[in-house]
Amino acid sequence: MPADCLALTVKLSSFQASNTNYISGNGHATNNNWAINIIRIVKEQVRNLERISCNNTHTVHRRRYLLEQLRLVRTFRFRSVDVLTLKLVLGDRVAFEAADDTQPSAAGCMIGTRTRVLTKFIKWAINDSKRISWLTGMAGTGKSSIALTLCRMLRNEPAVFFGGGFFCSRSSGSIAQTDVRRIIPTLARIMAGNSSEFATALAVELCKADRIAFKPVREQIEPLLFRPLSALSRTSRPIVFVIDALDELRDGSELAQLLGLIADFQTEISVKFILTSRPEMHIRGTPISNPDHNTILKLHSIDPVEVKQDICRYIEGTLVEATNGSATWYTSADVGALVELSDCLFIFASTAIKYVLDPDDDVARSARLRRATSTVAQGTAATARLDAMYELVVTGASDCKNIDTEELEELKSILACILASRSPLTVQALAELVKLEPGILRSSLRRLHAVVHVPDDNEEPGLHTVHASFGDYLFGRASNHIRISRSLGHSILARACLDLMSKDLRFNVSQSASSYQPNRSTKPDSITLSLEYACLHWAHHIDTTSTCSNDPASKAPSFDMEIGQIFRPKFLSWLEVLSILRKVGMASGLLLIAGSAVSCLS
Repeated sequence: MPADCLALTVKLSSFQASNTNYISGNGHATNNNWAINIIRIVKEQVRNLERISCNNTHTVHRRRYLLEQLRLVRTFRFRSVDVLTLKLVLGDRVAFEAADDTQPSAAGCMIGTRTRVLTKFIKWAINDSKRISWLTGMAGTGKSSIALTLCRMLRNEPAVFFGGGFFCSRSSGSIAQTDVRRIIPTLARIMAGNSSEFATALAVELCKADRIAFKPVREQIEPLLFRPLSALSRTSRPIVFVIDALDELRDGSELAQLLGLIADFQTEISVKFILTSRPEMHIRGTPISNPDHNTILKLHSIDPVEVKQDICRYIEGTLVEATNGSATWYTSADVGALVELSDCLFIFASTAIKYVLDPDDDVARSARLRRATSTVAQGTAATARLDAMYELVVTGASDCKNIDTEELEELKSILACILASRSPLTVQALAELVKLEPGILRSSLRRLHAVVHVPDDNEEPGLHTVHASFGDYLFGRASNHIRISRSLGHSILARACLDLMSKDLRFNVSQSASSYQPNRSTKPDSITLSLEYACLHWAHHIDTTSTCSNDPASKAPSFDMEIGQIFRPKFLSWLEVLSILRKVGMASGLLLIAGSAVSCLS
């Protein structure tokens, strides 16, 4: 038997012996089956490895992976099923950035606003027999703020059990928040952290299925959510989940399947879902739009007087907080003008206030307030006014008096990359990808803080547009001089990823002392966030550049030479990075994606 197979067998035997008392009765009884199943699975895999050639590269990597699994099991020692479930099975299918408890603390409804809507949902959660409540409204009406505030209220409501919340988003910079297949694993992870009984039932299900978290939602939902929920003890408290911004998910057909499965779910305990979305056709065609079986609240149908009162409270509260209540550069009439212009769109009020408050001095703030209330008033419909607000912000940032043609193109490229990014980037990482100094990148965005969130720290992830409607505006309705094509950001990032991999990938990029040692538990400093991004997302950007092309027959031929000259020589180093990131299983999929767009990998 090869040395590493022998070592794994010895460690496994030692682990089993050291935990015999724990498993046989001294440990928590509910964890016994999970512990025994984990040992059985690892044993079976070791026996399989003994039967085949141990010189095979895949076998060597597989043994190292099993050793790492066993290390996690030994460290874990069955004190918490949830941790083991997350690390060994659900893995990176859990979108932590989408979970309700990771959303910015400053987000949500301002205290004293949207009280009637929030109260209505809490009463529904406690008393109503209907399983689904659908909150729908046009872009910018405050759906996500309401959903996040509801999550926080439900966590503190003793009459319900809060299962967890998932926040979809196209503007966050995280592709995981647009992936419908991440919703169920993430909610299962949150629920397991809230309920040890659910965690134990989930562990049993995970022992029965392989890579279930990677499968379509119709195969995920029963083992990851419904069966563990059905195994819970009867309780008078309803279990409530929240899923926000369904319209921002990429796969409409799989979303429809998910909504159908949720609508059909039957269990002896009360399980409820609060769902929010724009009233898009592909969502209105699903069972959640049936008023006979579900509660439907249309934000755009709420009394406009009530909404304007809330917007007024928001504007006044924000201005008072920003100026310590001592400002003399605005009046109640100015506040009233902004309220009227908002036309019940909270995103308009939020963007306008950020635009007005961006300068530090009162004179500049007063001038911006006058521009906002005079220029935007020319719009008629609510969407036209929001576009006019965006136009005012962008025009100020791209005014020929403040920026030359080259700087304008640089700004458009930066915005395109932010809109196209597939995971949250830092200022430093994006600067490295597009070959700019972080200070220059910040300078380009300094006038756009009303519509782009720029973290204070260059190493802090979270560079993204504030709302998805800003991207829609730039792609389709902006003036010609600032309009951005959907393919621009993907094209820039595709080449940036290839260039960065060419520069930074090298033999032993992880700086390991020996290839026989398992990977470190933490990512080495030599693998920067920009290099990690490049290795994980280059293929997607190449593919999207091709699919966004005006010529459907185009297969992005311009990337053939670059991949041949840049990627092929760095292939093994690329695999090493994926291995360090524990994402080597993605390699074949990424190559297939790239191969569909270029000929040199076909």
